Amino acid sequence: MTSHDWGRVDDDGTVYVKTADGERSVGQYPEGTPEEALRFFTERYDALAFEVELLERRVRSGVMSPEEAAVSVRTVRGQVVDANAVGDLASLATRLDALTPLLDAQREERKAERARRSEEARAGKEKLVAEAEALAEGNDWRNGANRMRELLDEWKALPRIDRASDDALWRRFSSARTAYTRRRKAHFAEQHEKRDQARAVKERLATEAEALATSTDWGPTAGRYRDLMRQWKAAGPAPRDVDDALWKRFRGAQDAFFGARDAAAAEQDQEFAANAVVKEQLLVEAEALLPVQDLEATKRAFRDIADRWDAAGKVPRDRMRDLEGRMRRVEQEIRGVEEEQWRRSDPEKSARADDMVSKLEAAIAQVETDLEQARGAGNDKKVRELEENLESRRSFLDMAKRAAADYS
Repeated sequence: MTSHDWGRVDDDGTVYVKTADGERSVGQYPEGTPEEALRFFTERYDALAFEVELLERRVRSGVMSPEEAAVSVRTVRGQVVDANAVGDLASLATRLDALTPLLDAQREERKAERARRSEEARAGKEKLVAEAEALAEGNDWRNGANRMRELLDEWKALPRIDRASDDALWRRFSSARTAYTRRRKAHFAEQHEKRDQARAVKERLATEAEALATSTDWGPTAGRYRDLMRQWKAAGPAPRDVDDALWKRFRGAQDAFFGARDAAAAEQDQEFAANAVVKEQLLVEAEALLPVQDLEATKRAFRDIADRWDAAGKVPRDRMRDLEGRMRRVEQEIRGVEEEQWRRSDPEKSARADDMVSKLEAAIAQVETDLEQARGAGNDKKVRELEENLESRRSFLDMAKRAAADYS
């Protein structure tokens, strides 16, 4: 097919294009030859064909939205139908018309894609709302605020969904953020108030601790420092900028007192070392009294040792438990012997033991009499019962006699 198949040039230089409805004048080219005139108008056709091809490529690639592509198709089709060009204009129009079903399909695909993205956005926003509401009910004040900010950024990154749903979810999300922020502020306001109260308490405790630092009333003052420490711990944290400073004051005063007490105790320990030597010698005497042979003589000797023990005075603290423990063991041994002798000589217990022996002997005599009668009567069953009873009572009698002997 040549350009002559789609157009011609008459004698006055007018160029015609052939269409299904007949020939249509597309212009004149009087200055050149008929071949040049046809070439000029066929080149216009080639330009239109290239534009149609380019539009086809863009539509099929999806770089244009269906709406934008439809506008371009209408525009180019208008140019093709009334084009002053020579060529198969009808085929170009047909190609453009063939793009309409493709655009319809693309519209449906984009509609489905928008629906999918909208559903994903809805699910994403519902998830963000649920997490925000959970945070709003919790007490994670440190990490919760950062997470709330992250949730807001994630919300902004999601596309909008239908207006009613989007607004409803946003109200829930915003309400959760507001509730969390309000509770968080209230918490920190309460903490701030507690820290201010703790500061007042700790300032008072530090002042009292400093006043006690020079006391030499070691025992009561040490007890008071323990009370102050319990109060300090119960007060809770003060504002950070003052808590450390107050603790240094409190701890410094406490260290000064206990340091002075330890120094005084060390000095006393040196003085008490000689007393420990004396008490070690007294312990040798006391431990020599054991085992007890003559209780009364042992008690007199121990009382004398105890008097000298008390007169010897205090010993170093690290020796006190050992020395006192050894002396206490001797005293307990003597007291145990004394209690055992008293138990053995207790008149009331002795009388009860003798009475038990008498009653058992009488009972045994009665059982022996009954046993002889049963044997005489030939009552074997009764004989066995009385023999068992007699054996048991004799066993009890032996134990009772031994107990009575302990008190004699």
